[in-house]
Amino acid sequence: MSNGYEGAAALAARFPAGFTWGAATSSYQVEGATDADGRGKSIWDSFVNEPGRVVDGSNGDTAIDSYRNIAGDVAAIKSLGLSSYRFSLSWPRICPDGDGRVNPAGLRYYSDLVDALLAEDITPWITLYHWDLPQALEDKGGWPVRDTALRFADFALIAHTALGDRVKHWITVNEPWCAAFLGYASGEHAPGRREPAASIAAAHHLMLGHGLAARAIKHADPEATVSIGINFYPIHAATDDPGDLDAARRVDGVQNRWFTDAALRGAYPEDVVEDFKAVTDFDFIRDGDLETIHAPIDILSVNYYSRFTVTGNGGSASASAAPTGAGSAWPANEHIGFVPAGLPVTDMGWEIEPAGLTEVLTRLHRTYPEVRLAVTENGAAFPDKLDEGRVRDPERQDYVARHLAACADALDAGVPLVGYFAWSLADNFEWAWGYTKRFGLVYVDFETGERTVKDSGRWYGDLVRRARSNREAE
Repeated sequence: MSNGYEGAAALAARFPAGFTWGAATSSYQVEGATDADGRGKSIWDSFVNEPGRVVDGSNGDTAIDSYRNIAGDVAAIKSLGLSSYRFSLSWPRICPDGDGRVNPAGLRYYSDLVDALLAEDITPWITLYHWDLPQALEDKGGWPVRDTALRFADFALIAHTALGDRVKHWITVNEPWCAAFLGYASGEHAPGRREPAASIAAAHHLMLGHGLAARAIKHADPEATVSIGINFYPIHAATDDPGDLDAARRVDGVQNRWFTDAALRGAYPEDVVEDFKAVTDFDFIRDGDLETIHAPIDILSVNYYSRFTVTGNGGSASASAAPTGAGSAWPANEHIGFVPAGLPVTDMGWEIEPAGLTEVLTRLHRTYPEVRLAVTENGAAFPDKLDEGRVRDPERQDYVARHLAACADALDAGVPLVGYFAWSLADNFEWAWGYTKRFGLVYVDFETGERTVKDSGRWYGDLVRRARSNREAE
């Protein structure tokens, strides 16, 4: 596929009228201002201050200072011609202790951001939870404890009451797999616990929190668009060996089906339940929980980065290439290994497989035909350099182009795909990798905060403008 404007024009023509074009960020990764204006402490504030947790010893105290730079962020989004911006709310910025006590300054920041976006005809998509749990709730047990889900529902209603008059797109929980299994099983992410049984309870309570929040928002505004964000991977067995085939079933169950079946069918997959019985007795699941989790949603948000090839006969025990010596993120499945398929990789070591996105989207539509889909994260890290005021990143430009072509292929196959959000708007704090990995369409000088749109961002912006102008002319 050409990376020039001719390629952008041809690709733009494959998308329908009304398609949502955006970019995404999350609060802890971009906001900074962690001790400003009454914000409470999050689990990431605690985690990053423990030696060895972040590869470069950095933290999100400043990040890219989005909290103090609404105008700059909105200008960057506008310069790319995007129709939407997905961002997350910092729970401890709004509710410092995770309870019903509200910090007005925190709500005011998000209200001002929403107003600034709408003034430029940019539609806000809000994610309620992108991993920054209030530390006060973690001190009471965190997501393995049922009460956290109840407090999350309260937070969702507080946020919707303040912003729901202007915001119609809500994603409840982002990537519950990461929050549960990287946070409570492998310890790669905050709060850094390595407790397999607790991680499964956390996964359930994250889904319960989703269901409670989705129902609360829909009750308050039946016209709101509600979603949950799941990070999907196509899972392939390394060989036809029975051990490898079983490994693929197991990883697909934990990574993908555990969450989608609960949200869209109101039941956990029976085979995964059987696998998990080696670790837990499921005493945390109560009557009615799965019905609550099975709340009506309008869109299933798909985050896609790579594919997994797995084996039950050895191989690397990690799929994430964790930089800090974390444990296994696969409770009851620690024997499973991940092997390379020989594909090109990003700076994260993640294999590049655009066809896997089409595979994921078509599979989801075939399995859950009643729900629309949106790609709410897709992107790649590469070792970008600023050179005389320009960032030449042809690898990312090719990555975005090929994955958008994969989206267009899914649309051609009848998938009800309604939007695409690049990850991410700008370079930022990349969790356990600190500031060593760059995903942005916009380059950020982490010393000065200066922003420079990369060549990939210019290309994406050109494609978006062409797509939007094509449909406006019809």
